[in-house]
Amino acid sequence: MTLHETSAVELARLLHTRRLSARELLTHYLDRIEKVNPAINAIVTVAPEQALAAATAADEAAARGADLGPLHGLPIAVKDLAETAGIRTTLGSPIMAAHVPDHDEAFVGNLRAAGAIVFGKTNTPEFGAGSQTFNKVFGTTRNPYDPARTPGGSSGGAAAAVAAGLVPFADGSDLAASVRNPASFCNLVGLRTTPGLVPDNVLNPLAVIGPIARTPADAALLLAGMCGRTSGLPLSRPDRPAGFLSLHPADLRGLRVAWTPDLGDLAVSPEVTAVLDGARATLEELGCSVAPAAPALSDADEVFQVLRALLMAELGPLLAGHRDQLKETLVWNIEKGLALSGAEIAAALAGRAAIFERTRAFLSDYDVLALPTVQVTPFPVDVEWVTEINGEPQATYIDWLRSCSRITVTAHPAISVPAGFTPSGMPVGLQFVGSYGADLRLLQIAQAFTEATPYTSVRPSIG
Repeated sequence: MTLHETSAVELARLLHTRRLSARELLTHYLDRIEKVNPAINAIVTVAPEQALAAATAADEAAARGADLGPLHGLPIAVKDLAETAGIRTTLGSPIMAAHVPDHDEAFVGNLRAAGAIVFGKTNTPEFGAGSQTFNKVFGTTRNPYDPARTPGGSSGGAAAAVAAGLVPFADGSDLAASVRNPASFCNLVGLRTTPGLVPDNVLNPLAVIGPIARTPADAALLLAGMCGRTSGLPLSRPDRPAGFLSLHPADLRGLRVAWTPDLGDLAVSPEVTAVLDGARATLEELGCSVAPAAPALSDADEVFQVLRALLMAELGPLLAGHRDQLKETLVWNIEKGLALSGAEIAAALAGRAAIFERTRAFLSDYDVLALPTVQVTPFPVDVEWVTEINGEPQATYIDWLRSCSRITVTAHPAISVPAGFTPSGMPVGLQFVGSYGADLRLLQIAQAFTEATPYTSVRPSIG
């Protein structure tokens, strides 16, 4: 097994025991990026000199017996929405194409403190808007399982990089679906974390940061290095559970699973439904108690549209000065935010509180809610967004993501796990939603499910 096929957990063990050096591992990944990345365009910026210096320092620290962080020597490329000191951060926009920050985003600082070697950036759509990863600065990212199709987004570069073996794991940010959607499209694990678990500069529980990896154990390891209290960020939480560093699978016997194929009213592709029917059968075979049930979440659609638009309104000054450099869907969303009334915003905030409480009460009777991660399979890269599902029109560029965006509004953590493939070889993800703050428990359940299925070991043929 080559280094890029080795799990992040095993790489960490080899690094900590000095059977592998940080410089050797980084060089291997840089060589692989040079070979494979041109076909998928997942890594868009590389800072090799900075990274090699950090790797050398990590090896020197290990040689002198210094205390090593959980991510010691593990290379990572950060999503191009997050500030990285000394490494260009464009947000996928020509407006920001020359921006080189002098500081790290809070969670990036945590990654470095945990020993990770930050060597570059992964592609994202313009300002992270949309689940199709393309922009005018770097172009389009492609799915390693089929380069004619999208890896999803907005963490599409991150997911494509992990799936293609260009990084052992990657960070993503999730507003509508931006960790879970690309994880599903690229046969990966993606965790939408409980708000505050990973520190974020945005004082809003709608957008969170989470890990993307090939397995739940690798995702948990990355999460251990990402989370933790950060001074000055009031949503950040102090806990960094030791369980993240040595993930043990849950015992699924008797696990109470609420199963819904469509949250009651969503259009879902028959290809997705067929794969997930098999996943449900697997859960039952593993001893889970699976019952058809779901909380009422249709009112989350309007809440999400309003609260997302409210966030987008922050880009109003850019719209005023650079309208011709913004894509059409982003212009629409910013203008929607600027046009909101106080009454609309107040109603959405009250609605979010009611939806949180409704979901909390629902999950007091179940351990997890299980549903499709994405309502469709990966679509062609020349299609910007899904305009219809099963003949049902999707009115906006985010309507087709409601199997995720409704969960976003609940503020509960959710994880996408590989659930199988369509007859044409496209990955399909299963989404588990857990109780508020139960991120570790979700990872344990996901670990048990993925250990009982073969899908995490199915790699793309690229490279």
